[in-house]
Amino acid sequence: MKKTIIVLTGSFILAASAFAQAPDWNRTLGRIDEMGDFENGDFSAEITLVSQKPGEDDTVIQARYFRRDRDDKFVIVMLKPDVQRGQGYLSIGDDLWFYDPESRKFAFSSLKDSFQDSDAQNSDFSSSSLREDYSVESYADGKLGGADIWAAVLVAKDKGVAVPKRKLWIRKDNLLVMKEEHYSLSGRLMRTIAIPKYQSVSGKFVPASMLIVDAIKVGERTQITFASPSVEKLPDSVFTKTYLERVNQ
Repeated sequence: MKKTIIVLTGSFILAASAFAQAPDWNRTLGRIDEMGDFENGDFSAEITLVSQKPGEDDTVIQARYFRRDRDDKFVIVMLKPDVQRGQGYLSIGDDLWFYDPESRKFAFSSLKDSFQDSDAQNSDFSSSSLREDYSVESYADGKLGGADIWAAVLVAKDKGVAVPKRKLWIRKDNLLVMKEEHYSLSGRLMRTIAIPKYQSVSGKFVPASMLIVDAIKVGERTQITFASPSVEKLPDSVFTKTYLERVNQ
């Protein structure tokens, strides 16, 4: 059970007008899932995370990111900083492993954990399943950045979901998610995610950047940028532990 806001598509822009008045939320969430699903191909990109914490120098992480949605898999290979080069993540379904090339060992991790001590979560890099994992508790019409939106509150159907409760700001004209708030099971705001700009990739819309603000640790934030996005088919070997063991040899 996963979530992500990493990829959305513009292929259903005309269909979005059907929801202009009273949305069929089961259908709408399904559309958003479909628009972010590379079911018929692979996806890869170079990602850069810049994390800011009060009183500390900015932390810059660069990595290569691979996704295969039809098999519910993703792989992340660390490129920088040099001390972390070669570290990697392999996710298959709800299982996630972290590889340390220094010890040459894999450690079982969780999709709910922070990614490299940033404000991103490991689950942010997996495919979307909003319709499967959430029900819409309430919604309101509104505006954000001049765009007409729905502000929808979603609650998880199962406790295993990485984010128990979330609020989405969804554009009415194209169903792009412009902003999210993530809440704990008790209803406490944990973080806010803004997606100010998207880039088009083979009929999809991928964020050019995302800003994640920690609502608990004041002053902490992480910006993620996505460069060189590709839908070129990847070798099956990429989505294996063996690949992480050999990638930097």
